[in-house]
Amino acid sequence: MKFIFALLILLGCFIHSDEKKPNVLLILSDDHSLPHLGCYGNENIEHFNITPNLNAFAKESMLFTKAYTTAPQCAPSRASIFTGKSPVSISSTRFAQPVRPDVPFFTDIMRQNGYWVGIDGRHHHLDGRMKEAPHMLAALKNAGMKNFDQRFDRFRISKTKAEYLSKVGGDVKAALDQVPDDKPFFLYFGFNQPHRKFGKEHKGIDPEKLVLPADWPDLPEVRIDYARYLSEVRDLDTGIGTIEKILIERGLKENTIVIFMGDNGEALLRGKGTLYARGLNVPLLVRWPGKIAAGSTSHALISGEDIAPTILHAVGLKPDKDMTGISFLYALQGKEYTQRTMCYGERGWHHGPLTRVDGFDLSRSITTKRYNFIYNAIPDRTFAPVGMTKSNIAWDAVKEAYKKGTLSEMHKRLYFTENRPVFELYDLVNDPLETTNLAGSKSIQELETKLRQEMDKWMIRESDYLPLPSHVHSFMKK
Repeated sequence: MKFIFALLILLGCFIHSDEKKPNVLLILSDDHSLPHLGCYGNENIEHFNITPNLNAFAKESMLFTKAYTTAPQCAPSRASIFTGKSPVSISSTRFAQPVRPDVPFFTDIMRQNGYWVGIDGRHHHLDGRMKEAPHMLAALKNAGMKNFDQRFDRFRISKTKAEYLSKVGGDVKAALDQVPDDKPFFLYFGFNQPHRKFGKEHKGIDPEKLVLPADWPDLPEVRIDYARYLSEVRDLDTGIGTIEKILIERGLKENTIVIFMGDNGEALLRGKGTLYARGLNVPLLVRWPGKIAAGSTSHALISGEDIAPTILHAVGLKPDKDMTGISFLYALQGKEYTQRTMCYGERGWHHGPLTRVDGFDLSRSITTKRYNFIYNAIPDRTFAPVGMTKSNIAWDAVKEAYKKGTLSEMHKRLYFTENRPVFELYDLVNDPLETTNLAGSKSIQELETKLRQEMDKWMIRESDYLPLPSHVHSFMKK
């Protein structure tokens, strides 16, 4: 009897080991906050039928409502996705500073274990800026940071903006054509959309019929800018539909884990570049036929650094020991998932001036399921929205309204306060637009102290170079 039992175990192991490894396709949109998909119930997108392909994809996927990137900027956020670590810990808080060569990507681990790995589309400066000064390029090469041609079996940068959108299918097919027949694959494909510059086109999207969030000034130019943004989201959706057809045509759909995610928040007012929800809270949809319940929703708290260990866990591989991300495979399987209770965010230099927050800011955040706590280490920065300062009709109109004295008191406070508070605390349930700062309130003092101390511990663990918030707070009281 024992012999038969042992034989059955061995047979089971043999069958399991012979099971075909799943392919993985990771698709990132660019500057795309959570509200801007129809499957999240956005009334503007539903009214104008902007995301039919992503809505259909969501019906076959698990939809996450509380996924947060580690930074409100493209390059550091993506660095976290590939390393399973925070931008602070890998010294990538300065925009377009590549990851050190000694820090492994999850794709390195997959490649070492028999996967073909490729990267295509918009990779957004993951190995340095696209166009760099000669002396900087030489320094990056000498430091071993320009290494994507060695880290990937395919490394190609391609565009997906409107004039290139028809080429997306050819790019994806060309990548898949390189995959050996005897290997599973990982493919990253990045979209430009809905990153600025927006085209002037917004055919079929009536700006007057859009519903604006209350923290945006309701101005005609703001409506037009938003309509153009949504037109970019529609182009993104078209590209998603193209990729989906290729997976079906090639018989890859059933054995491919497809992850769709925004790299960081929208380049609109109070989004990209800020540590508010619309700067960090992004769409996340995951499809794995037969493994993930189709049309399901999860409210689990997910960080961008969790993508790496989750992919490795799903394909049966162990994450690197230094990865701080947490696998949420159990959440994908519909099991209880309580491992993550906080998501951490950071903001460093962006491509811009030192005197405004669109260029240089040093901030940190902790987001729980209910609260968002922000620490502004240089509170005297003048506010300006990332990507909207160069002859942008929306921001120009907001500034003009401020000069004329026609903005509401709330909008003046949100956009033109001279000095930000060092600490901000928002109740995301009762104040989802984060317009009422609770920091300093006696009624919430215990919670604020706890979050500040949690930030201390995280910054110490990550070897953060900023002053610890509790130290700063102690000086403020004197």
